[in-house]
Amino acid sequence: MPRAGGRCFIGISGYDYQGWRGSFYPPDVPRHSWLAFSSRIFNSIELNGTFYSLKNPAVFERWASEVPDNFVFAIKGGRFITHNLKLRNCDTALGNFFASGILALGKKTGPFLWQLPASYRFDAERMDAFMRNLPRNSRDGEAVARQHDERLRRGALVEALEFVEYRHAFEVRHPSYFCDEFYAILRAHNCAFVVADTAGKFDYAEEVTADFVYVRLHGSSALYASDYTDEELASWAAKLKAWTAGRNGRDVYVYFDNDAKVHAPHNAMQLSDLVGLS
Repeated sequence: MPRAGGRCFIGISGYDYQGWRGSFYPPDVPRHSWLAFSSRIFNSIELNGTFYSLKNPAVFERWASEVPDNFVFAIKGGRFITHNLKLRNCDTALGNFFASGILALGKKTGPFLWQLPASYRFDAERMDAFMRNLPRNSRDGEAVARQHDERLRRGALVEALEFVEYRHAFEVRHPSYFCDEFYAILRAHNCAFVVADTAGKFDYAEEVTADFVYVRLHGSSALYASDYTDEELASWAAKLKAWTAGRNGRDVYVYFDNDAKVHAPHNAMQLSDLVGLS
């Protein structure tokens, strides 16, 4: 049933940045406490370490234990699935990904981000088939997790902590994806088209294809490096308010990835203030 307005989650893409010490993280806060520190400032964080390597259940259990009860993680899908296998023949890889500890997050599970490389074109059959195989809740996630193999040498988790619905979002970069056919496939599977600001490097669209919106802000003038101006943040705040407003308002997830010069956490705090999260 539709709610009277959607929720807004604003945070950072990753949190383990040595260069943030002294500018965002106080010098006396140890590295192992950075997640706990940032989770008291933001209501969500995008886990990007899951993109680079498989974790283990103990890691996810620790992450879940260090954040408040109302906090959610967005989880970036593994690049082995998106970049190496290119979404094909990946049943076992999906099993390894979901068995690596994701089921330990419980109610702190936010949307899954699948970022596709700019090197291959839109293939309708491939996209439709991959979306059909994605788990839509933790019960489905258990079934997918049971497809894991021996690569999970540090343990596998195939039983969910609790039942939770799953959401999936796709960030695309090849221009061929910016078409009605792709948007229709996303809508058919209730998957979100990621609104990605990439300083003009890649194509841009604000297509809403699901019952939630996913935004990644990589920088408006310099990729991963530029600071968002007050005017730009005010514009984003207006968009967030429009997407979440009304009886059919959508949940919106926004993550700043302009981390190179420590702009991400400060911009995220500014935007949170503008939409009344602080």
